Amino acid sequence: MHPETLLVSASRPAREVDAPVNDPVHFTSTFVGWEPDAAGPRRLYGRMSNPTWDGPEQLLAALEGVEDPAGRPALLFSSGMAAISAALHLAPNGGRIVAPQHAYQGGLSLLDSLQQTGRLAVERVDVTDTEAVTAAVAGASILWLESPTNPMLEVADLAALTEAAHAAGALVVVDNTFATPLVQRPLELGADVVVHSVTKYLAGHSDVVLGAAVTDDAGLHRQLHAHRTLHGAIAGPMEAFLALRGMRTLALRLERSQANAAELARRLDAARREGTLPVAAVTYPGLPDHPQHALAAAQMQGGFGSVLTVVMEGAAAADAVVQNLRHWVPATSLGGVESLVERRRRFDGEPATVPAGLLRLSVGIEHVDDLWEDLQAGMGATAVG
Repeated sequence: MHPETLLVSASRPAREVDAPVNDPVHFTSTFVGWEPDAAGPRRLYGRMSNPTWDGPEQLLAALEGVEDPAGRPALLFSSGMAAISAALHLAPNGGRIVAPQHAYQGGLSLLDSLQQTGRLAVERVDVTDTEAVTAAVAGASILWLESPTNPMLEVADLAALTEAAHAAGALVVVDNTFATPLVQRPLELGADVVVHSVTKYLAGHSDVVLGAAVTDDAGLHRQLHAHRTLHGAIAGPMEAFLALRGMRTLALRLERSQANAAELARRLDAARREGTLPVAAVTYPGLPDHPQHALAAAQMQGGFGSVLTVVMEGAAAADAVVQNLRHWVPATSLGGVESLVERRRRFDGEPATVPAGLLRLSVGIEHVDDLWEDLQAGMGATAVG
C-alpha cells in the first residue's frame, strides 16, 4: 500500500453496520478487570494503555516500516522531549553518547544536563564527516543522529554511520522529525530506534504537544514501553486523537510545503547571486550547491523537506526581517500548515557555529507567491533601513 493511502485508510474501526468511521476518544483513567491470571496483554490502567493511542501508534509504525505494526507499534509520549529522554535512557549509567554538533536544542540541552550529573558522557561530532563519526563511535553506547540537522540542514550518511556504529557495538537512534517517514525511513537504513516530535509534521497543525518512538526490535520496544509507564510520560487521549486526525493529511500537507520550500529556496538563492536581496547564504538540501545534495537525493527519497535557512548580515538584520514579515509567523516550531520564521541564535546554548544572522524558515502550505512577496518586502525593508 502506498503511504498516501495508508495514511487515510489504516487504523480505522472495523467495518460494521453503524460503526463509526473514526475511533472515539477514550477518556478513562482505568479499565474493568478482576482476573488475576488472565492470559495476554491487558490495559489495566490509563498510564499503561489507552485505546485512543492504538490508531496513531500502529499507523506511525507502519509508516516507518515496522514489520508488525500491530504487535510492535510506535509508542506515543507526552512530548518529543519525553521520547528523546526514553531513547537516551537505553544507554547504561556512565555510557557515552555520540551526538551531532548541530541538533534540536532541547535534545542537546538534555544531553548537557545528563553529562553534568554524571549520568552519561557526551561527544559532539560533525555528522557529515563519516570517518570522524566512525572513529568517535568506538566504545559508545548510542550514536544519536539527525538528518537533516536542526538548524544547519546538514545531511548524514545514515546507512554508513549505522553500519559503523553497529560494528562498534552501539545502538543508533535517529530523530526523523524534519524528514518524516514519507521522506526517509531510518529503520530501513539500519537504525535501531526512530524518534519524532509528533507536534511538528505528523500532527501538523500547531495544536498538540506529543512525541513518539519507533523500533522493530522487541527488546528495545519493551524497554521504551517500560520507561514510558514508569516515568509517566504518557500521551493524553485528546492529543492522540488530534495527532491521528492530523496524520490523515500528512501526504498532502508535505507535498505542498516541500514544493513551496523548493521554490522559495531557488528564488532566494537566485536573489543572493544576483544581489537583489541582502542574503549572505541560503541552505536547502534540494539546492544543487548544498554540500550533501547528492547524498540527500539518494537518501531522502520522498523529497528534501520543508525547512530552509537564510543567513542575513548579522543578528540585527535578521531580527528586522522577522519584524517586517506579515504572512510568516515568528514562532519557535515547525511543521504546521502555517509558515514560521525564527532567528535561532537568540536562544541560550545555541552552538556558536550557528551564524547569528541565521533565519530558519519552516515553510507551510500558503500560496508560494504570497510567501515570496512577503520575504521580498521584509528583506527589502532591511536593505533600506
